[in-house]
Amino acid sequence: MAVLLQLNNIRKEYGARAILEDASASFNEFQKIGVVGRNGAGKSTLCRIIIGQEEPDGGTLTFNNAMRLSYLEQHDPYKPQDNVLDFLMRYTGKEEWECGEVAGRFQLKSQSLAAKIGELAGGYQTRVKLTAMLLRDPNFLILDEPSNYLDLSTLILLENFLQEFNGGYLIVSHDREFLKRTCEHTLEVEHGGVFLYPGNIEEYFEFKEEQLRQKLAHNKTVEKKRDQLQDFIDRFRAKASTATRAKSKMKQLSKLKTIEIAHATAAVRITIPPVEKKGGVALSCSDLEIGYEDKRVASGIHLDIDRGSHVAVLGDNGQGKTTFLRTIAGNLKARTGSYKWGTALEVGYYAQHVFSTLHPDDDVYGHLQREAAEDVKRQDILDMAAAFLFQGDDVRKKTAVLSGGERARLCLAGLLLSEKQVLLLDEPTNHLDFETVEALGKALGGYEGTIFFISHDRTFVNLIATTVIDIKDGKIKRYPGTYEDYVYHLECAARGEEPGELSKRESVTSENGTASRKKETDPEKQQDIARRKKAKSDFAKLKRKINQAEHRIEHWTKERDALFEESRNNPFHYSRKRRDRSKQLTIWIEEEEAGWLRMLEDLDRLKKQLAQR
Repeated sequence: MAVLLQLNNIRKEYGARAILEDASASFNEFQKIGVVGRNGAGKSTLCRIIIGQEEPDGGTLTFNNAMRLSYLEQHDPYKPQDNVLDFLMRYTGKEEWECGEVAGRFQLKSQSLAAKIGELAGGYQTRVKLTAMLLRDPNFLILDEPSNYLDLSTLILLENFLQEFNGGYLIVSHDREFLKRTCEHTLEVEHGGVFLYPGNIEEYFEFKEEQLRQKLAHNKTVEKKRDQLQDFIDRFRAKASTATRAKSKMKQLSKLKTIEIAHATAAVRITIPPVEKKGGVALSCSDLEIGYEDKRVASGIHLDIDRGSHVAVLGDNGQGKTTFLRTIAGNLKARTGSYKWGTALEVGYYAQHVFSTLHPDDDVYGHLQREAAEDVKRQDILDMAAAFLFQGDDVRKKTAVLSGGERARLCLAGLLLSEKQVLLLDEPTNHLDFETVEALGKALGGYEGTIFFISHDRTFVNLIATTVIDIKDGKIKRYPGTYEDYVYHLECAARGEEPGELSKRESVTSENGTASRKKETDPEKQQDIARRKKAKSDFAKLKRKINQAEHRIEHWTKERDALFEESRNNPFHYSRKRRDRSKQLTIWIEEEEAGWLRMLEDLDRLKKQLAQR
């Protein structure tokens, strides 16, 4: 494979801070590379240097003459009144049929091609930019955080395209699932350098963990050996008969070296102060209509969301997800109808614009202290600051000098410390590296309050969501299945298949570099695929039923325990109603536990069935 690009000792500094130092790597024409690293490590800086938006302060970039580089524009290269097809032809210099063919891969067809770009939903406007990028006939792509700009439907379309792309690319993303599905190599940007690993992201982190284990084991052995040598030296160097041996041991001791261990990549921990868990309805919407004075976005909204639910608000860009969150946050007035929060619920709202409310005289710690609930301790505040990458002296930085990403992280950290019973989160992962994304997902997954959140990051959503609501074509409805079901339906739509239809994707065979396609027609294999899909669906449904049973058992047990406690505290006050209720609760709990055990056995059977396939 030909080398398309070489980085030779690249150095980049911002003031006194060196972001990249002696960064060197080579990228081949068909390498599909996921770029990972902590926030501020230099991932986006590296991308900007490669595409020529920034100059390195040292080192060189060597481009092969055969390299045709393209990247996703972060600004809009079109005017809102531009017609889609006319813009693509003018911007790329390609013929109408070529523009239509590539646009069709992103489901831009007929009416969409004739529409004005400004009239398209946000997700479709991004598809126009993706089409323009690919019409340049590139053989190497740079995609810097594409999931920040793409809705899930468009991301799946891009994912399908990249899996078949006849070239190489670098993708910076905090979406582990996206990287796992599209990248075969992993480039880590860390401590000013870059390291290219010949395996996907899962394999790379297994490698990192094994390397860390080996280093820790080596250091432990060295420390033990040091102690033994030092003990020998202390005991025998004073004696003439053993002084020579002691001196020899001192030389051995001086040669023993431990391996320096940098911070572990997966060391991020986020602890959210707990809130009281209560039953009942958190949010009730009655014939709600949302939008703006001159525009209706969605209407006829009827929802009842229980307390403790973690609700993923999903849908394509431009369908009204943010409008819905702004409305129930009280930030935007409902057009008609009503919504009501449960009694004594405090609502906290995070959106990309909230950092504009930061006080410029505050420092990081001062803001977090003001936002934190009264019972939150100083160390908890510092721990939360560190989790969002404000460490050491960073907590004394004034908010006025923080970057946009730092301000967004600060506002999110402050909200998590506030002990609000309801959290409304609009794209909370956009300014986080994926280690922090996953740590936040795990923390929110265990949060006992109510959450409504918007995110296109599949790993993040999977860690949190217990309920899905879908916003589409002016309607907002509770989705009847799991998040996995939702993604599966979008994937089917991206492939032009009906949900449940056997996959008609073609296997590709190639000897001379041109793809020939062969449909899978083996009836036995198709039956096996169908059985596996059914087993997966049954497994997901059973897990849901088990979770529901566990919630009921927990709820009834707490109520029964409270009644028992009331009886103990009032031994001379007999209540027939209390006794009957306790008996009824005991019967329900025993029946539910028996059913729960049966479902666990069925779940174990399905696990084995799936493992055998």
